[in-house]
Amino acid sequence: MTAIRVLIVDDQRLVRAGLRMLCESTPDLDVVGEAADGEQAVKSALELVPDVILMDLRMPGLDGIEATRLVMSARPESKVLALTTFDDDAHLYPALAAGAAGFLVKDTSPAELLDAIRRTARGDYSLSPHLLRRLVARATDAQAATPAGPPADPLTARELDVLPLVVEGLSNQEIADRLHLGVTTVKTHVANLMEKTGSANRVQLAVHGYQRMA
Repeated sequence: MTAIRVLIVDDQRLVRAGLRMLCESTPDLDVVGEAADGEQAVKSALELVPDVILMDLRMPGLDGIEATRLVMSARPESKVLALTTFDDDAHLYPALAAGAAGFLVKDTSPAELLDAIRRTARGDYSLSPHLLRRLVARATDAQAATPAGPPADPLTARELDVLPLVVEGLSNQEIADRLHLGVTTVKTHVANLMEKTGSANRVQLAVHGYQRMA
């Protein structure tokens, strides 16, 4: 099995060292580099081609949100997992809008962080339930304030089976196992769901699904 290539971005040397030790404690993660600011993060992402970037958001100079936006523009194959001390709206929404695939606070347990890195590498989202509820509340408020547009394409019966499992945070493999489908089939359903709902990433699709089920 190929190890997940991880780039660690944080302006605090001690934090980077701790994250490196944690990631290197398991054989399926390979720390390919570190960056101390946003500019270095963008450069390292292009040079080191990581699978997952652990991105601090508050850094001097180019911050993690703008660095995420630049990385996603230049190398969308990499997944950004925002890791910050703050889970307030001023950090959560801009990070996800910039293209982050997940958002964790730094008091997350080591086991949860390692699991989040693996999930992010697989293309799943990593977001705690209370943050998902906040996203749903904001999206619902925005939807109520916006005139309704033309109806979206209707979802198929199988897509309606898949969507709640995306909301649960299940991976494509887990959804495939639950529904007795092939992983490729699940990927196709998820891609169709994202297109039909206008979701730019899996987090937005989960928010849509949560609203639909409410």
